Amino acid sequence: MAAELRDEGLAHLDLDVLAWLPTHPPERRPLEEANVDIQCFTRDNEEWVIEGCYADLLELAEPFATEAIFMNLPVHLCQENARNRPWEPHKYNSKEAQDANLNMLLDWIAGYADRSDALSYSAHRAIYERFGGEKKEITTNTHDGEESFA
Repeated sequence: MAAELRDEGLAHLDLDVLAWLPTHPPERRPLEEANVDIQCFTRDNEEWVIEGCYADLLELAEPFATEAIFMNLPVHLCQENARNRPWEPHKYNSKEAQDANLNMLLDWIAGYADRSDALSYSAHRAIYERFGGEKKEITTNTHDGEESFA
């Protein structure tokens, strides 16, 4: 996704890189630290996209956003996308290391609607509903340049 956004002239921030400390097992990074990075990113880039499923971090970026896109896909499509995702070298040392986490990710996706934390459907729905700018809800994967909005 980052390459496509750069092609469009948009800066890209993946919240996964801000959300976690480099510890084993992973621990969430303090919100105050992530907020500094979000503030710098939105200040330093005129046109940008922030991608991620962390409602607590998205709330920090919300005052600077003009548009929100809610990727509200059915579980089976989210899992399909997880299975087909390219290697993310900014997160994993190798494609094999990324794939080693696939079963955990698929289980995590399966529990999306049942959780009540900052990574849940209810948290995402709440942010989307209260957002005052332009917003789109995408409910299916897009193909051939077509967009599928709710």
